[in-house]
Amino acid sequence: MSTSPATTGPIGLRTKPTGKRRSTNAPSPDLSHNIILYVEGVTKSFDGFKALNDLSLYIETGELRCVIGPNGAGKTTMMDVITGKTTPDTGSVWFGQTIDLLGMSEPEIAQAGIGRKFQKPTVFPEHSVFENLELAMACDKSVWKILFAKLNAVQRERIDEVLGIIGLKDHRFGKAGALSHGQKQWLEIGMLLMQDPLVLLVDEPVAGMTPQETERTAELLVSLAGKHSVVVVEHDMNFVRSIARKVTVLHEGHVLAEGTMDEVQNDPQVKRVYLGE
Repeated sequence: MSTSPATTGPIGLRTKPTGKRRSTNAPSPDLSHNIILYVEGVTKSFDGFKALNDLSLYIETGELRCVIGPNGAGKTTMMDVITGKTTPDTGSVWFGQTIDLLGMSEPEIAQAGIGRKFQKPTVFPEHSVFENLELAMACDKSVWKILFAKLNAVQRERIDEVLGIIGLKDHRFGKAGALSHGQKQWLEIGMLLMQDPLVLLVDEPVAGMTPQETERTAELLVSLAGKHSVVVVEHDMNFVRSIARKVTVLHEGHVLAEGTMDEVQNDPQVKRVYLGE
């Protein structure tokens, strides 16, 4: 694949995926246009139902974006397409100016710098919090390496740093299975951070949390923006209001409205479709 943005870059492309797989030795994304993620003209149908319908979405470098919409709006399918779990029928998805995500596998996309946190936390319950972060570290994942390798000072420092970010320093030696639901969510975010992603896709992070955990999660996600681009899919409107800088509203597989929280809440179409007015 050519890496010239003038001929293969994301702007205006409406192409059908080629199915080619990209090398895992991928270059870093070209962020010279301040857009880290381009989703352009993406359509995906399942048995005649259009889960995505000519969807176009642009995520800026370092921004915190909230994506909302009723059930069936296409939020999960959108994340599936970005992370390589689902291949669209038409459209293009680019990571920066030069990395075509539709030509990559799920592991390659993760290695390139896009991390995804699902709604249900998936930690290793019998391992300690520290060990969960160690296992998630961006390094050789072979069994022998994990069993016999010793952490160096830089790796230990990084784990300590992430423990501080997610607020679990006091639980480093406790089993992950003994954490509260909210703490498990933070640990999984920490496991993603160990892989140094440029983009974090976070699916309904506060579902089932206490008010105190919800508040802490808001603080955590806000703190990650800047160094990371954070895309949050969420139904809790109070939570979205507490963290939102820019909100995208999806409906029937395409963007219905986009702007600040006040702007989308006052949009007549959003009131009719999403807020039930």
